[in-house]
Amino acid sequence: MPDDVEGPVVVDIDDPDDPRLDDFRDLNSVDRRPDLPSGKGLVIAEGVLVVQRMLASRFVPRALLGTERRLIELGGDLDALDAPFYRASAEVMAAAVGFHLNRGVLASASRAAELTIAQVIDGARTVAVLEGVNDHENLGSVFRNAAGLGVDAVIFGSGCADPLYRRAVRVSMGHALLVPFAKAEHWPADLKVLQDKGFQILAMTPDPAAQTLAEAMTELSGQRLAILVGAEGPGLQEHTMRSADVRVRIPMSRGTDSLNVATAAALAFYERDRLGR
Repeated sequence: MPDDVEGPVVVDIDDPDDPRLDDFRDLNSVDRRPDLPSGKGLVIAEGVLVVQRMLASRFVPRALLGTERRLIELGGDLDALDAPFYRASAEVMAAAVGFHLNRGVLASASRAAELTIAQVIDGARTVAVLEGVNDHENLGSVFRNAAGLGVDAVIFGSGCADPLYRRAVRVSMGHALLVPFAKAEHWPADLKVLQDKGFQILAMTPDPAAQTLAEAMTELSGQRLAILVGAEGPGLQEHTMRSADVRVRIPMSRGTDSLNVATAAALAFYERDRLGR
């Protein structure tokens, strides 16, 4: 029964088959996960910090599931929650979710309306643009780096993974819910939209003929920048790089030609932030 206290409506659940837990059921299932866009298309936040960031985002929670300990930890963050908190034991949670959840709390939300490129670049000084980044952990890391290093928005070109997949949200520490993002409808033609708004586009490449990242960032300090990165391994497609204004590289040593995409992006974000936007 709900607790008669100020704050969220807390409902105790002791049956893992209770249909009220369907938002959180079978999270590891290949074809039944509730965060599949082809299914319920939900956004799942995992852990206290990520749930807090969902509560601060445009993704409105439908329900929370957690232990008594996590309910206490969330405390006043839940005061304005207009959704039930299903309180359950760790064992009931594991049976419903499909694995033992060390973080002890989950939140589900419906997907918010997609933003357009025009919306996410309005007022932005620095944006990240991704092509072919199809690994959820790399994608989540890019969002976390973007949030920590002054990037205003992320734009997805072709071949990118779903930024609202549970693993991407978790690895991003919830920043995938807070950093605005948009998907290009026409790729790479939509890069022209950025250029028309005064963005200089920097394409990252291991090509030794390219300008160094530090040199390019120094020259373009004070301008609006779009930092374009490609997939792990193949990098950016040649026809995509032809749409950029400048090709830039990170000088490497010991026979290494490139870095992990999230690491490379972080270095570019840092260099941009260091020199001022």
